[in-house]
Amino acid sequence: MNTTTQELGLAQLSLLDSSPAELVHLAADTGFDFIGARVRQVTPEEKPYNLQPGSPLLAQTLQAVKDTGVRVHDIEFILLDGSAQREAWLQMLDAGQALGARTLTVAASDANLPRLTGNLGLMVEDARNFGIVPTLEVISYQSVNSLELAGQLAQATGCKIVADTLHLSRIQALPGQLAAQAEHVAMLQLCDAVAQRPQTREGLVLESRSERVVPGQGAVPLAEFVAALPAELPLSVETPSDSTVARIGARRWAEELKAGAEQVLARARTLRAAAV
Repeated sequence: MNTTTQELGLAQLSLLDSSPAELVHLAADTGFDFIGARVRQVTPEEKPYNLQPGSPLLAQTLQAVKDTGVRVHDIEFILLDGSAQREAWLQMLDAGQALGARTLTVAASDANLPRLTGNLGLMVEDARNFGIVPTLEVISYQSVNSLELAGQLAQATGCKIVADTLHLSRIQALPGQLAAQAEHVAMLQLCDAVAQRPQTREGLVLESRSERVVPGQGAVPLAEFVAALPAELPLSVETPSDSTVARIGARRWAEELKAGAEQVLARARTLRAAAV
C-alpha cells in the first residue's frame, strides 16, 4: 500500500477506460489506498459504467474492494447547469452509498449564483441522507473558477471543495490562497502541467481531460499546494494522458503516477517540517 501517512487515491479520469472494478485492482497492485469511481457519463464519447444498485459491475467492484482493501472514496461527476438535475444526482447518490463513497464531485457551469446556491444546497441536503458530502470543484473554464467563490458557496450551502492542481495553476491560484480555504477543502486532486497555459477554452478542456503531466514532471508547484493543506487530507491522483496510456498501458501508467506522487509528498513533508 501507500508508503506515506497521507492517503493517496487513483482517480477514474487517470484511466477512464478501466472499469471501476479494474481500477480497484490496478490501485491495489500499484500501492494506492483508494479510488474515485465515475458513476455518471460526462461526455457521449466516454464508456459508461453502470454502478447502480443491483448492477453486475457494482457487484464486481464491491468484490474487488473486499478482495484488495482498496476502497471507493469519491464518486463523480455532475455539472450543475441550471436545469432540473435532482433525479440525476439522486441516482448518483444511490450508487455512491452502495459503493461506500464519502464524497460526490460536482462542478458548475450555471452563472446564476442564487440558482446555483439553491441547487447546491438542495444537493447537500439530499446527500446527507446517503452519508455523502458534495464537493465543488474549481474548474478554470467553468463558472466557479476561483477558490474564493467556491469558498463562499461552501459557506452558504455546507458543501466542501475539491481542489485540482491543474485548474489551480490555470487560474493562477497561489498556495496561500488554497490554505485560506483549507477548512472547506475535502480532497486535493494531484497532477502536473506544462508551464504554458492553453490560450482557448477548447485547449483548456483538452488538457484537462486527456493531456496532463505526471506529478513532479511539470511546472506546477505541487509540493507547495500539498503542504498548504492538512497532512491528513486525502490526495487523489487525477492525471489523464490518453496518448501515454495508449503507448505504455494502464498498469505502467498507474505505476508512474504513484512514483511521481510519492516524490511530491516527500517534498511536501520537507516543506511542512521546515515551516514548524
